[in-house]
Amino acid sequence: CFSFSRPTPVIRWIKEGGELPANRTFFENFKKTLKIIDVSEADSGNYKCIARNILGSAHHVISVTVKAAPYWITAPRNLVLSPGEDGTLICRANGNPKPNISWLANGVPI
Repeated sequence: CFSFSRPTPVIRWIKEGGELPANRTFFENFKKTLKIIDVSEADSGNYKCIARNILGSAHHVISVTVKAAPYWITAPRNLVLSPGEDGTLICRANGNPKPNISWLANGVPI
């Protein structure tokens, strides 16, 4: 967030509709740089930097999208059944973009 004015503006950062990530947010370069460590999908959103001095203010909105490879919420588990029994297989995955889940039996789509 670079603002050029006199007197030198005070820089402030906000996350629209929420709070800046607690304990993972750091500022550098006289608050011109917002740094977030250990990013998660919840960190997606619009971040606004506001530069203000006694003559007024200016702001800029930066859109942040966090992408994530598919990961297991609930990984499928092996199931051992006897003939005639019922069984349930559960597969829950997430990611961004949201992954498609496909079921195959012996390599053949069900």
